[in-house]
Amino acid sequence: MHAYLDHAATSQLVPEALAAMTEELTQLGNPSSLHNAGRRARRVVEESREQIAAAYGARPSEVVFTSGGTEADNLAVKGIFWARRAAGPERRRVLAPRTEHHAVLDSVQWLAAHEGAEVTWLPVSATGRVDPAVLRAAIDADPASVALVTIMWANNEVGTVQPVFDLAAVAREHGIPFHSDAVQAAGQLPVSLAASGATALTITAHKIGGPVGVGALLLARGSDPVPVLHGGGQERDVRSGTLDAPAIRAFAAAVTVARDRRADEAKRLAALRDDLITQVTAAVPDAVLNGEPPGPGRLPGNAHFSFPGCEGDALLMLLDARDIACSTGSACTAGIAQPSHVLLAMGADEARARGSLRFSLGHSSTQADVDALGAVIGEVVERARRAGSR
Repeated sequence: MHAYLDHAATSQLVPEALAAMTEELTQLGNPSSLHNAGRRARRVVEESREQIAAAYGARPSEVVFTSGGTEADNLAVKGIFWARRAAGPERRRVLAPRTEHHAVLDSVQWLAAHEGAEVTWLPVSATGRVDPAVLRAAIDADPASVALVTIMWANNEVGTVQPVFDLAAVAREHGIPFHSDAVQAAGQLPVSLAASGATALTITAHKIGGPVGVGALLLARGSDPVPVLHGGGQERDVRSGTLDAPAIRAFAAAVTVARDRRADEAKRLAALRDDLITQVTAAVPDAVLNGEPPGPGRLPGNAHFSFPGCEGDALLMLLDARDIACSTGSACTAGIAQPSHVLLAMGADEARARGSLRFSLGHSSTQADVDALGAVIGEVVERARRAGSR
């Protein structure tokens, strides 16, 4: 039986999104065209914008459609930095933890390498959490020099949920823009632009049962980042490109389903996750659960382990051979496995950072998926350890 335990990478389309996209693909019209076909497509886009805004505590005008989370993160980090620096050349500092997704991490590092940004890396706890007092101290060192703060809502690897409301409040005391990558949180937690006090939130469709290739930057009114893409200025003059009406309609359908089912689904996923943790630790007693313990500080669908004496990529391939899909906590560059930058930032040694796996649950996950993993994980770990000791 195939067990898909990699929903943090992407999820299957929910039926409602598939139906919406399939129907819209049979229609014709560019949403920017003035004729009837274009106006019909524009209505689809604007109705979808209203649905997404309502689900995430934003005004429709605050939803800026993008090609996905990576583009939205780049627009937020680079665009807000450029706008803030233009308004005050002394604003050159970017505050971020090293546990960010690479879409944010690499954008910050690019600004440092090419735009003269000064990066203040915020330390995290052993579970990956940023303490609001740490952020306050970093800002207080020189508030006038801070261009922006960017801290993700929930970590894509270890599932740690950040105290976003408190962190955003600290930044707001000094009038500093606060961006949060909410890609992993948007389907499982009550994410809200208005309630959080954030300036910008990144979301994407394919993590919550929508299609790949469409996302949004929720951008608070009054915040005008410098564009990363130039062209027709279709989205508030900060993002250019022909809008993909079928994908946007499907995105809105998936968002509506996620919103309506979120509370019940979070409970269901948390119960499955807790059983997965129980089964894995029973089979591999020395497995280390990374991140916050199960509870409000952890995503309901995330379980991330380090397995002593194992290489994560070896475990992944052995599980894949058993038809179980998961992911390592590391990024592969040119075919060479790298230790997880998230675990290293959390204080883990390189061996623990290399020997990790992420199991992530979503709307199509079942007890059978968890049981399939529990049945083989002990044998797979033993085999990986034997291979590693040769």
